[in-house]
Amino acid sequence: MTDHFPAKIGLSQQFPCSYLEDKQEQLLVILDHNYFTAKRFESLLEMGFRRSGDQIYRPHCPACHACQSVRVVAPLFSPTNSQKRKLKKANNQFQFVVSHQERPEYYDLYAKYITERHQDGSMYPPNRVQYESFLFCRWLPVTFLELWYHDTLIAVAVTDTMPNALSAIYTFYDPCFEDFSLGTVMILLQIEHAKKQGKRHVYLGYQIDDCKKMRYKTQFTPAERLQNDRWLNI
Repeated sequence: MTDHFPAKIGLSQQFPCSYLEDKQEQLLVILDHNYFTAKRFESLLEMGFRRSGDQIYRPHCPACHACQSVRVVAPLFSPTNSQKRKLKKANNQFQFVVSHQERPEYYDLYAKYITERHQDGSMYPPNRVQYESFLFCRWLPVTFLELWYHDTLIAVAVTDTMPNALSAIYTFYDPCFEDFSLGTVMILLQIEHAKKQGKRHVYLGYQIDDCKKMRYKTQFTPAERLQNDRWLNI
């Protein structure tokens, strides 16, 4: 890839997979602090790694290879007619804001989203310690793409910025506005933001074909999927 593999890595214990029942998950964890920079982290994204809080990790499951990194080729991306309609509908109703600092409104919106949409997930019930340790990072500046309805914050896409790429960390939104397909809209806004910033890729995390919650990630093309350490067109 673009850089040497870090000298110091760790291997986690196995634990129940958050996405596939009856599967065990295990992670490679970067311990080399020389890689805790935007440029070095981008080289790890190209190898299939991802960030959660300050930690950089990659699935390394002995009996499963379902998790595959997906990235959108931003300069070539063209929304489908359906995506154009969703984006136009949102642009007619809401205001898009780019922020580089957390706002007090974030946590309440996050807690509402987790409570109403993900009671079956590992992040329920929400708490502030888990929220901060998951989304924020001490060694990498975080960008927040916001959507506002008048004076009310309705969606936030937590996004990492590297020299040539963006990485979508997590999006949370007000379920009261679910009819606007805000999950899709926020990805489209991240891709638009990447284009304006001259970025090559938008990393969307891991695609898991057998997990219904993950299938949306292949709807943004042209895109690439990391298979056997090679980026292949979707």
